[in-house]
Amino acid sequence: MKHSRLTSLLIAVVGALVALVLQTVLSSGTSAHASRHCPRLPKFDQPVNLDPADFSARIDNRRWPMTAGSRWVYRVTDMETGSVSHDVIKATHRTKRMADGITARVVRDVVTDHGIPVEVTRDWYAQDFCGNVWYFGEHTIAFRHGKPHDNGSWQAGRHGNLPGIALPAEPRVGLSYREEYSKGVAEDQSRVLVLDEQVQVGAGHFTNVLMTEDFSPIEPRVSELKFYAHGSGQALLALDVSGGSDREELIAYHPGR
Repeated sequence: MKHSRLTSLLIAVVGALVALVLQTVLSSGTSAHASRHCPRLPKFDQPVNLDPADFSARIDNRRWPMTAGSRWVYRVTDMETGSVSHDVIKATHRTKRMADGITARVVRDVVTDHGIPVEVTRDWYAQDFCGNVWYFGEHTIAFRHGKPHDNGSWQAGRHGNLPGIALPAEPRVGLSYREEYSKGVAEDQSRVLVLDEQVQVGAGHFTNVLMTEDFSPIEPRVSELKFYAHGSGQALLALDVSGGSDREELIAYHPGR
């Protein structure tokens, strides 16, 4: 009987110690997380100081999930000429360590015209701990008369190039940020216009859609609207509203597993 009581007492003491240790660890972790500040969303050529520990190649932003293996198929129509091309984007299982030490997801983007590749791109994305999706550059090859040519490749952390925001975690009307920065090559900016649009594309009808406007100081007369829905990843629709006449709409989406 004494041994039984002693055993019960020891179990109770050990249980209390384990609970105390877990509570200490969890509260310590919570406090550390609470004390961290989300990276600010940069504009134009503003420098950023990013900690690789704050980033992951696992992207689960609710409007831009990019699970490895996910695939998006777009129809791109020139509304002036009626010509049609197709764009297939796939989030690969590969990652790339960027020049600034951040590990990014490699996304492959292939544009074809009548089945023939005209542009092949590898894009690099990562997400910070607050849920903002960052863009770290691209390696783009365009094919002219069958011959490959670099078409504006750049990488954040090299030659003064800076990462930008593909999509913020908490968009609000009027919020503006840069999408990319490579001086004279890629200086796209974006601003949030609407949070609750409705969009009809080949892939279906979507509500509560985020609408943004893309613009660039390099091409001040060019403007493009983009639309993002919860769970869709990438944009549902991209429309040139000035300086072009393309309509790029999502016609199929295959989530990764």
